[in-house]
Amino acid sequence: MMVLTPTTKRLRPNVTDAFVIGCYVLAAVLLYIDMWTDLRHGYLYNSMQDQNMFEWFFAVAAKSPGDALFTTLQNHPLGVNMMANTSMLGLGIPLAPVTWLFGTTTTWTVVLTGGVAGSAAGWYWVLSRHLVDSRTAAAVGGAFCAFAPPMISHANAHPNFTALFVLPFIVGRVIMLARGGSLLRNGFILGLLVAYQIFLGEEPLLIAAAALVVYAMARPSVLSAHLLKGVGIAALVTLPLVAYPLWSQFFGPQSYSSMGHGGAGNDLATLTAFSSYSIAGDPETAGRIAINPTEENAFFGWPLVILVVVLAIWLWRVAAARALVITAGVMAALSLGWLITVDGEQTAIPGPWVFVSQLPLFDSLLGSRMSMACVPVIGILLAMACQRIVTLAANATHIPLRLLWFGTLAAVLLPIAPTPLEVIERPETPAYFTEHMWRDQAGPDRSVVTVPVASPGNSLPLYWQADSGMGFALAEGYFVGPGGKNRKGHYGAVQRPTSRLLDAVARGEHRDIGPAERAQAQQDLRFWRAGVVVLGPHERQDQLRDACEALFGPGSYRGGVWTWPT
Repeated sequence: MMVLTPTTKRLRPNVTDAFVIGCYVLAAVLLYIDMWTDLRHGYLYNSMQDQNMFEWFFAVAAKSPGDALFTTLQNHPLGVNMMANTSMLGLGIPLAPVTWLFGTTTTWTVVLTGGVAGSAAGWYWVLSRHLVDSRTAAAVGGAFCAFAPPMISHANAHPNFTALFVLPFIVGRVIMLARGGSLLRNGFILGLLVAYQIFLGEEPLLIAAAALVVYAMARPSVLSAHLLKGVGIAALVTLPLVAYPLWSQFFGPQSYSSMGHGGAGNDLATLTAFSSYSIAGDPETAGRIAINPTEENAFFGWPLVILVVVLAIWLWRVAAARALVITAGVMAALSLGWLITVDGEQTAIPGPWVFVSQLPLFDSLLGSRMSMACVPVIGILLAMACQRIVTLAANATHIPLRLLWFGTLAAVLLPIAPTPLEVIERPETPAYFTEHMWRDQAGPDRSVVTVPVASPGNSLPLYWQADSGMGFALAEGYFVGPGGKNRKGHYGAVQRPTSRLLDAVARGEHRDIGPAERAQAQQDLRFWRAGVVVLGPHERQDQLRDACEALFGPGSYRGGVWTWPT
């Protein structure tokens, strides 16, 4: 729908394309270089619990590629609705051979690296084929779209928000339809792309759709019967492909009605601040105004904001640029949450998100992420500006326009360029799991109850399960499922009393354990259909072992863990 002046000719792939895409791949590898050099133990520090969760999703997809919409391997026996989680089946299933041969950490690293490089390459391709003639301009725009600060923040933990290589091609097909391109061909391909994106990440698709709607409202002249017919054809292609998975997501076992995030939004100061991961950034300063290290959804830096304002004024007479600027402004405003916050101080001024967040689907969206739509919008504006400078420079005889422009661009973009992401060492999986000592005690129908029980704050058991072949089920876990009133979404399982007790001990709290607690523990073990209780290495292992012996009786030590068969 971003209908700029069509490029003067259709460009075929050449050495320049290969060089640009190669640079993107190299940059993505350097971003994750510490993961690539330690695929056995590497763990992205700022992913918190999410790397274990995503590796578990990839392990499930590899174990049962043909039946990956629902599983009881976690949250046994109730199970996990995979479509209602960020399971990324669109990559987990095709990359199953990688998981089989090299393990889930390699798949995780491939998805992250390939996702960032692929997103940059996708935007470069669409920019150079549909929006600008200069491949240099397209290269700049593509790089920004994938390596901008909000993208790098998510690159620590959320591959569903970095593997966005399909979205630019969706935009490209919409542009072709808006320009009067083949109705059937473009509509059919658009439908396939949307269907595939649903299996990569629905939330980015929803944000992109919202941005396109805002663009269309800002520039209604792009709307035509031809475009609407093409979108209709796309819908007819998409719906049969995703109907059952979406039914499973919204109405199947362990589905939920919505996932409330409250009014959380971006602090207004984040729009001009530097990200934790930027060259000019400071994690302590950024952390003071960010939701968390993986949700730095703005942090564009004040030099870029100034440049965008200048470009907005310069290009305002260009209808496409004007609509892009309006789109960026609206999406940034939506990201401010229910009440606008300025430098950590919440005001009484309501933001527009208070209204939009009540709409279906948007009620499950984290409002601060709406500003991520500003990334491709700014990338396109940068490409448009580069194109203009290249054109003007061809006729300028006395002013070194290219040098001035690209010098300015370097001064603006270098401070927000990313640094390699921090990686720590993940502990080895205990031999009890890797050597399959659990086989006579647990399995797909008899769960392992870890101590503390697996949860959003304790996802390491998910990795133990994935690292040992997914042969047994886990009690509780880290996922999203029903847990509140009216089937509201909830992170993790609805904890059983014994799970809460063990969590308290793990935090260092004292808990008295008597006959009532032991009786409750037996009831919870029956609910979990437990085969064995397992206590692995833990900073409070002695206190947890004492609690387990008070609950379950004497345990035995083997394979690096304490066990209590049920």
